[in-house]
Amino acid sequence: MVQPVTPSARPDIHAALQAFLDEWHDRRPTVGVQTSGSTGTPKHMQVEKCRMEASARLTCSFLGLQRGDTALLCMPLQYIAGKMVVVRSLVWGLRLVTVQPSGHPLADVDEAPVFAAMIPMQVYNSLQVPRERELLRRVKHLIIGGGAVDDSLARALRDFPHAVWSTYGMTETLSHIALRRLNGEEASEWYTPFDSVRIRLSERGTLVIDAPAVNPQTLETNDIAELNERGQFRILGRADNTINTGGVKVQIEQAEARLAPILPFPFAVTAVPDARLGEAVTLLYAAPSEQPDLLQGCRDVLPPYWCPKHCYRVASIPQTGSGKVSRAEVKELARRLAKG
Repeated sequence: MVQPVTPSARPDIHAALQAFLDEWHDRRPTVGVQTSGSTGTPKHMQVEKCRMEASARLTCSFLGLQRGDTALLCMPLQYIAGKMVVVRSLVWGLRLVTVQPSGHPLADVDEAPVFAAMIPMQVYNSLQVPRERELLRRVKHLIIGGGAVDDSLARALRDFPHAVWSTYGMTETLSHIALRRLNGEEASEWYTPFDSVRIRLSERGTLVIDAPAVNPQTLETNDIAELNERGQFRILGRADNTINTGGVKVQIEQAEARLAPILPFPFAVTAVPDARLGEAVTLLYAAPSEQPDLLQGCRDVLPPYWCPKHCYRVASIPQTGSGKVSRAEVKELARRLAKG
């Protein structure tokens, strides 16, 4: 049984945890999960408990977790990431530390957990507060998923004394099927799949996954990828995040990666319809004031056809419940702003 070690969680996290445990221990072979909806409307799906258990074993074995290690539950339980923290605790005999899901998951924690799974925003926020940063550095096994880890965040984690990993996966793979090390001598931009996972590229260059332990079907993703001779892969961007502007294809993630070092505020790249270009690259940014030199700054780091034709300041960048940029909402917001 999971025995929560709870610093100061409010009753709602207890209720959510108990509801999931009740569902987990009933006679049905599946549990319900919700996708993040980062590229569209969130979907509900049923996943098999036995495959969730298999996924938990893969992660715990890969990381070398031990029975009795503490595991931090700091993400919403309607998503697969939160559910899998609980399942790993059940399967591997970990002690669950529950905190209310928030942008500062270590704010009310007195002792660093042995294992923690966070989204990039939670890691970034924790780094800004000295006490939370020190606790984060003491986490022995930190995995980061639910969104891309940009170069600036990776640099901030590079000197951490314990293992920090970026994960690759999705709801359909019951959390992650591959990890890449972010710190130490093993730091790499290439993901290493679990031993039971096989990968290849489709004809359109997207990643195809065979992971029979967690999903009986072959999964063709929308992630444009590159493979190396060691059986590893790296992600270049999503096929549905490609902007065709004047016949030139611009990958949103690659443009954002180049802009990240010069934009000290939240932003997102998207596109709006354009009579001449087909699609016009558009930048939404959430800064305290207008940025008159923004376009020139973009021109300094981006190829000409990648540069935004429109820049709009917004109150905030739309996000999903799991902390990802909501690409569908960003695109719709940009279209409304372009129409005036």
